[in-house]
Amino acid sequence: MSDERENSVKKALGKEAAFGPSVDIDKFGEGETHPEQIGKLDDTPEDLKKKMENVGVTVDESHRDGTILFIDNGMSHCSNRAQEGLYIMDTKTALKKYDWARKLSWNVMDPTKDKYTAKTYLEDSDGYFIYVKPGVHLKYPVQTCMMLSKHKGIQNLHNIIFVDHDASMDIITGCTTVHGANDALHVGVSEIYIGDNASLSFSMIHSWSDQTAVRPRTNARLGKNARYVNNYVVLDPVGTVQSYPTAFLEGEGASCSFNTMCIAHENSNIDTGGCAFLNAPRSGAEILSRNITYGGSMVARGRLVGNAPGIKAHLECRSIVQKDGGVTEAIPELEAHLADVEMTHEAAVGKIAQDQIEYLMSRGLSEDDAVSMIIRGFLVGGIKGLPDSLRDEINRAIDKANAGN
Repeated sequence: MSDERENSVKKALGKEAAFGPSVDIDKFGEGETHPEQIGKLDDTPEDLKKKMENVGVTVDESHRDGTILFIDNGMSHCSNRAQEGLYIMDTKTALKKYDWARKLSWNVMDPTKDKYTAKTYLEDSDGYFIYVKPGVHLKYPVQTCMMLSKHKGIQNLHNIIFVDHDASMDIITGCTTVHGANDALHVGVSEIYIGDNASLSFSMIHSWSDQTAVRPRTNARLGKNARYVNNYVVLDPVGTVQSYPTAFLEGEGASCSFNTMCIAHENSNIDTGGCAFLNAPRSGAEILSRNITYGGSMVARGRLVGNAPGIKAHLECRSIVQKDGGVTEAIPELEAHLADVEMTHEAAVGKIAQDQIEYLMSRGLSEDDAVSMIIRGFLVGGIKGLPDSLRDEINRAIDKANAGN
């Protein structure tokens, strides 16, 4: 670390995020860096096991190629079930072991972005490292679970994912709080690299507590004909979430999809979206947001920047106000620097139409069941290829939300 860079990052410790409410980092203490080790997932304590299952992480690894569990700021479990071609470990180990890995660290993410990235950089935070070798196509997803266990604690993670050329993988990440760690802060910095003709599906399911502050920071760089799908799901009550993942499409024919599904419960403040810089010819991007407010605040952002000829991109933000007192905003942005681009956007805010409810009731459904069916269709409508586990989680959260309202 050069003195010049370190000084600039230190200055960024006072830099607020561009969006979302401010969080006082100083009120949180550092989380545990050496948690209890779990050798086999079957041996996971029952309370942790239930939390994991609620966010799509299963202790039955028969349909998983690998599992990583972080509790606070330390790795508690790491298992690799793939035959070959998959490397998974903690970030610090990878950076010590591989020279090429060090070149990926803080390469696509600017540590001076805001105070959250600055703190993660200056503390040399650990996290998970996932690498798929060229030509390897993993059969099953790799699952990761990020847990907060300390009340008034902060979880700082620095994750690196690299899917090399002609390779493919799916990742399911579940994030949650345990042991009464309600008023806590999660900061997860993720740097993603997808090589030529490679693909990555990255699904995040969050189930925090109603006072938890969540500040993920994710950037991805895509090569030629690379494909990136980012599914971001927040369905349970939370204090505040601010997420704005960004993709840089640097290779010709690269494409990305950001799919966000959120329920803003009363007193929740959620600010999410996505951004794509289309820097290569014939690249494409799609940003879809499906959000519902049950009395909370919900902001859906999307930005598309066209910097190359022949690109195609679409942005769509749709929200439903299900309970009075809720606030929802849709903020789409299109920016084109060339004539030969095709960029579109749609934004809509409304309520569930009464005639739709009445029609379903005429077919024998109760009013609650009719509303749940419409909401399910709304959240997943137009979003292709969602994992079954993700659909199950959406159904569970909708049933819980309707029961409580």
